Formats: sequence, C-alpha cells, structure tokens
Amino acid sequence: MSNPYIGDLIDAVYVLAVIFFILGLRAMSSPETARRGIVQAGMAMLAAVVVTFLTPGISNWAWIAAGVFVGGGAGFVWARRVQMTAMPQMVAVFNGMGGGAAAAIAAIELLTTLTNSADVGLSLAGAIIGSTSIAGSVIAFLKLQGWMRSKPIVFPAQQGVNVAVLAIGIGFGVTSALTANPIWLGPFFLFVLLYGFLLAIPIGGADMPVIISLFNAMTGIAVALDGFALVNGPLGDAGYAMVVAGTLVGAAGSLLTVLMARAMNRSIGNVLFSAFGAKEEEGTTVAGSLKPIEPSDAAVMMAYAGSVIIAPGYGMAVAQAQGKVKELADLLEQKGVDVKFAIHPVAGRMPGHMNVLLAEAGIAYDKLFDRDEINEQFPQTDVVLVIGANDVVNPAARRQGSALQGMPILDVDKAHNVLVIKRGQGKGFAGIENELFYKDNCHMLYGDAKDVVTKLVSALKSTPG
Repeated sequence: MSNPYIGDLIDAVYVLAVIFFILGLRAMSSPETARRGIVQAGMAMLAAVVVTFLTPGISNWAWIAAGVFVGGGAGFVWARRVQMTAMPQMVAVFNGMGGGAAAAIAAIELLTTLTNSADVGLSLAGAIIGSTSIAGSVIAFLKLQGWMRSKPIVFPAQQGVNVAVLAIGIGFGVTSALTANPIWLGPFFLFVLLYGFLLAIPIGGADMPVIISLFNAMTGIAVALDGFALVNGPLGDAGYAMVVAGTLVGAAGSLLTVLMARAMNRSIGNVLFSAFGAKEEEGTTVAGSLKPIEPSDAAVMMAYAGSVIIAPGYGMAVAQAQGKVKELADLLEQKGVDVKFAIHPVAGRMPGHMNVLLAEAGIAYDKLFDRDEINEQFPQTDVVLVIGANDVVNPAARRQGSALQGMPILDVDKAHNVLVIKRGQGKGFAGIENELFYKDNCHMLYGDAKDVVTKLVSALKSTPG
C-alpha cells in the first residue's frame, strides 16, 4: 500500500522546482549571474526527476536506469568536450532530442487513448509539434555543422507543398482518432516529420540561431501538451511536472525567438518564409577597393589612438582568439588607450556567444557594451578593430533595397579608422557583399583571427609609447 504522504511530497518538490526554474532563468539574463542560474535550474530539474521516481505505478526500473545512464552519460561527456563554436549545433541536437522525446510520449499516449477524445487531441498536437521540432532541428544541425549547404534550399510552390504535407499529416492523425485505428498513426508521423524537414530547408545559415530558439520553444510546448494528456492518467503527478517545465521552456524560447528576430529587425514569418540569403543581390556594385594593411602598421595605428573599440564576431570564436584579444586589450590600455568592446546580439551563432567567450578570457563585464549603448560612440572613436564579424557591421543595412535593409548593425563605419580581421574575401552568412570593406577609412588584415591578433600583440610590444 502506498504512503499517502508521498503525493504531497512530490507536489511540494515540484513547486520548489518551479520556483528555482524561474529564479534560474532570471539569473541567466546577466553574464555575471548566468552560471549561478544554470546551477539553480539544473539542481531543480534533478530534484524534479528524482522525486518523479517516487510516483506510484512506475515500473520497468531497469530500462529507466539504463536510459538515464546512457543519456545522462552521453550528454555529460559531450557537453564537457564541445567547443563554444559548436554550441549552436549541440543546442540544436538537444532541442531535437527533446522534441523527439515529446513525440514519442505522444505516440504512446495515442496508442493507449485513441478512444478518449480530449486526450487524443492534446496528444496529436504534441506529436505534430514535437515531430516538427526534431525534424527541423536535424536540418539546423546539418547546416550549422557544414554537412549540408547553409544557403536556403528552395523550389517552386514551396509554401503550398509545405501546407499540403502538413494538412495530409493532420488528416491521417484525425482519421486515426475518429476511427480509433492506430494503423493511420504511421503515415501521420511520416508526414509531420517530412513537414519539419521542409520547414527548415529554406532557412539560411544567417537565420539558424532564430530557428534553433523557435524549435526550442516548440519542444517546450510539445512537452506541456503531453503533460496535459498525462494528467488524467495513472502518472498524473508526472504530467503536472511536464506541464510546468514545458510551459517555462516554451515561454523562454518564444521570448528569445522574438528578441533575436527583433535584433535583426525581421518578423518570425519573414525568417520562416522569406528564404533569406537564397539569392545574392543582383545589379549592385560596391564603390571603392579592398585595402590590405600589415599588422605592424595596424599596431602603430592602435598604439597612438586615444580610443579603440573591438567588435568581435564568429570568426574570433572559430579561431579561439579570445585569449589573445584579452592580451591585445591589456597592451593597449598599458599604453593609455581607452579600450571597449562592442557586442551585437547576433554576432555569434547564439545570443551571448561573444559575452561568454570574452568573459572566459577574463575581460571585465563593464568593458562590454551592447549595440544600443556603443553605437553613439563610434563617430568619436579613433580605431575600431572588427574581428571576424561581417553582416552585423555591414552598412548595406542602411541602404534602400538591400537584403539587409533595416537590420540594426554596429555603426563601425562611422569611426575615424576601421581595421577588419578576416580569413578571406568571402561574403557573410547572408551572402551579401560588405560595403564596409570598401570604404576609404577601412583596411583589411587577412588571415586566421588568432594568428593576426598574435602578430598585432607582437608588433605592439615593440611599438614605443
């Protein structure tokens, strides 16, 4: 006979877990408290998982233990080894796993509750959203990993085909529910998974961070819907936990998606359906020429400047140059130069990417300024050093008719001098020529970001001042 107080204990732990989830999310909003927030949320999740095992009616302990051991062990090892540059891919995979788990739970519920019209509707919705999330996350991973072309993949009548595929999938699901026949669930899952693939392939690499956060939100919603379906079953307490956790993830992911789209001055619909970056701009020529500069000359320029702003981007992350960037900033400050860092919200592949890397290198938080804080300072800045950033510093965003039109950028071109560290002469994720590179006040430093910054550091050490 089960202990009557077990249910009260489980509910109490779930309530505390929710409180610490919320506190953890709030702490993650600041780089200074983000680590604490992650620990709080992680401990809350651990407590919720552990107490769930006390729910009466749970069986198959060996399978559960095996799943926890394999999944938890693989996640721990991967998270320890993954580079910061590959963090978006890892997030995409984990989102996909969450969506896949939600779809699997929905499948089990559908197989057992086809005669319950209320539960079957929730399970169908969870299955659709979860399946779309895992399929789309697979495409996001492949594009970010470079195993699939990052540019949008488009074909005639694409949106019509997508809608038709989704409608057919939903039709199979509804048929299964109305006839209480599970045979239709096979084609139902096949078509909603196909819809997830089709939804993601026309989205270019520049928009992948937005899509990853959107799939994250979808995974949370799918989990919450599954939780509602479970509430009426024998594992009702576990269902409540899924509702709460899923709702929090869905809300946080939705907010992040909106904020990221706003940072690019685009709507979610535009990100999903515009195939941004599918074509390069035609008939547009950029006046001026690319002007290379030697690291020794660039070092002298910065050494005798009164102020330098460093604008990092994904190229710095790929080269793992943040340590050398810290050394460069310290040398400039020793020479009396005022050094600040300009952080664009989507400079990396995930929000906060640059903040984390620079903090990891020991750069003080009070030297990091977001776009709105720093933009008004560029006209009074002697030198801006752009490290591996492209689209987020492209003045084409201010030009009528540009594909980047309206995207908020760092106004680095307004500084007296601009130095750009770039591996080669290629375009950014958006596939658009960067007009900054051709301006009279801009000079190019070609090469791997870490190698170039190392040369700048060496040259600065031998520069008097």
